[in-house]
Amino acid sequence: MADKKYEAVFCAVNAGFSDHVMFAARKAGAAGGTILKGRGTTTTEAEEMFNITIQPEKEVVIILVPAEKKDEVLRMIYSKAGLESEAHGIAFSVPVTSVVGLTDFNKEEK
Repeated sequence: MADKKYEAVFCAVNAGFSDHVMFAARKAGAAGGTILKGRGTTTTEAEEMFNITIQPEKEVVIILVPAEKKDEVLRMIYSKAGLESEAHGIAFSVPVTSVVGLTDFNKEEK
């Protein structure tokens, strides 16, 4: 697993929509995720620019995926929980340089 590359996908959605994110991510090959409760803030100008109202109660979903699955996971999340949906989700990924404590996602590599 030392040579395997991972990405952490973060997705912030309106409270109650984290299941939509996880359903989409699993459909794209993710194994699981962690859900954190949060609060969003913005300015009136940003709400007007994007023509949306920001709901303050948020859920942040963090999903660790093999790097080669990241693009498909992001695409699927956006299609099911993106800004155009009720979830009003915003997702991004960051590279992960080290991982410990995981069992390998792909049994065939063992």
